Amino acid sequence: MIRIRFAPSPTGPLHLGHAYSAIIAHDFARRQGGAFLLRIEDLDQSRARPEWEEQIFDDLAWLGLTWDGPVLRQAARSAAYEAALSSLSDRGLLYGCACSRRDIAEAASAPQEGVEPIWGPDGLIYPGTCRPSKSSTTDARAARRLNMTAALSNCSKIAFQELATDLQTADNHVINTSQFTDNIGDVVLSRRSGDAAYHLAVVVDDAVQHITHVVRGADLLSATPIHALLQHLLNYPTPIYHHHALIRDPDGKRLAKRDDAKAIAKFRGEGASPDDIRAMVGLPLRSKL
Repeated sequence: MIRIRFAPSPTGPLHLGHAYSAIIAHDFARRQGGAFLLRIEDLDQSRARPEWEEQIFDDLAWLGLTWDGPVLRQAARSAAYEAALSSLSDRGLLYGCACSRRDIAEAASAPQEGVEPIWGPDGLIYPGTCRPSKSSTTDARAARRLNMTAALSNCSKIAFQELATDLQTADNHVINTSQFTDNIGDVVLSRRSGDAAYHLAVVVDDAVQHITHVVRGADLLSATPIHALLQHLLNYPTPIYHHHALIRDPDGKRLAKRDDAKAIAKFRGEGASPDDIRAMVGLPLRSKL
């Protein structure tokens, strides 16, 4: 059975972009007789707020979207993330990193003849300052990074399937190992606080929720190779992905949590209907489904 999730962070109001993503995922799951699951990505407890979580539930229900089973909250999943990290660490695939963002920026911008700093899915690609010459134990007080070279030592290629805009046909995306080392680098899988990083948490949670299809914005396409690699390393199945176009403001900028003017709650307060929201983002009205 098809299983799709919507995974917002309770750090601000849902906006039109969230509505677009949630509706596409929900309607696709329901058309296929599948399950639509809700996950609250509240790893960042310094920014997560209970009132925003309640607003998420309220907005989704108002849009006519229903979810199956209990809501999964990442803040309660630290043991599962630590188990995945231990599995990778036991194979010598992690190392401790004490570098700050400033350290990385300074190392990346250090004069190197003919070499420009490279940006990856998480910003500047890590220059390998703390990377050990051989596997070593990680300091619990440090961030833990994936040793990309070691992780790829037994991989010739990593692949995932991408659904086209018709949500029916799929293309196979093959990522050669050189793309990981050249364009992604040693990504952080747990932070200095001990909390799991997004890339690890989302992969572990997709596996535990038996997610078969992931519907999300095109801004996360660059992160999907990382997720496919982690799924391979942790022996998890790789879902089929669909990265949809982003909803943008009149100036062409993608919407963010700070865009309260595009918040679903604001449109609700002004008398808009759920079908008005669907029309705003170019999706079929409920009456025509």
